[in-house]
Amino acid sequence: MKIQIINGPNLNLLGVREPSVYGNMDFDTYIATLREQFPNVQIDYYQSNVEGEIINKLHETGFSYDGIVLNGAGFTHTSVAIGDAIAAIKTPVVEVHISNIYAREEYRHMSLTGKYCKGVLTGFGLDGYRMAVDCLVRK
Repeated sequence: MKIQIINGPNLNLLGVREPSVYGNMDFDTYIATLREQFPNVQIDYYQSNVEGEIINKLHETGFSYDGIVLNGAGFTHTSVAIGDAIAAIKTPVVEVHISNIYAREEYRHMSLTGKYCKGVLTGFGLDGYRMAVDCLVRK
C-alpha cells in the first residue's frame, strides 16, 4: 500500500512556527515515527508553499497511490483549484488540519477542499496524520 502525504504552505516551519498552535515537533521527526507505526505502508511525503505544485502532486499521485493525506494549510480556505484537483483524481483523499480550524478565525471555518475528500480531521495535532493513514489503510 502506498500513501502520499502532501503538506501545504508554511508547514515546512513546523516545530518553530507558532508552537502554541502547531506544537514543537518538526515534520521530519514526526514522519519517521509515523512510518514506524505503519511498517507495511509506503508513506511518501511532499511539502510545497506553491499552489500549482500541490495540484501537480495530486495529479501525479492521484491515480497510482492508494490514498492521499492532504493538509492544504491556508490553501484549504482559498483554493478552488486544489478542490478541483481532488475531485478530478480517483485516489481517496483525507484532509487533515493540525489545529481545530473551527476554533480559529472565522475565515478558517470554510474548507473549499474538504467536500471532495473522504473525510476531514481537524484539531488532533500531528496525530491527525496517523488517524488519516489508519483510515486509508482500513478502507
